[in-house]
Amino acid sequence: MAQDRLRGHLNALLLATLAAGPAHGYALAQSLRIASNDQLAIPEGSLYPALRRLEDEQLVESQWDTTTKRRRRIYEITALGKETLAEERRLWRQLKTSIDTILEAST
Repeated sequence: MAQDRLRGHLNALLLATLAAGPAHGYALAQSLRIASNDQLAIPEGSLYPALRRLEDEQLVESQWDTTTKRRRRIYEITALGKETLAEERRLWRQLKTSIDTILEAST
């Protein structure tokens, strides 16, 4: 999928993925890729800035995991992040219905 189609939805996709449980950045990218049947490949240059923005907005929190040989940051959705995700889902359904109505009207 073209990256410009993803723009504006990455935060919601990350929150939805983190709603399933805490994960590090690479695991998040892999989950999105797998869940989308290889349609969404999130480059690191987009992923980590988005995670930092979500953290700045207190929608996710993170901590360093040092239990493995390689130190990595684990991200987890916050209560505010869950509320925001619920609103994003509501807005998405509303937008999707509107777009479906317009696109299907011509068939």
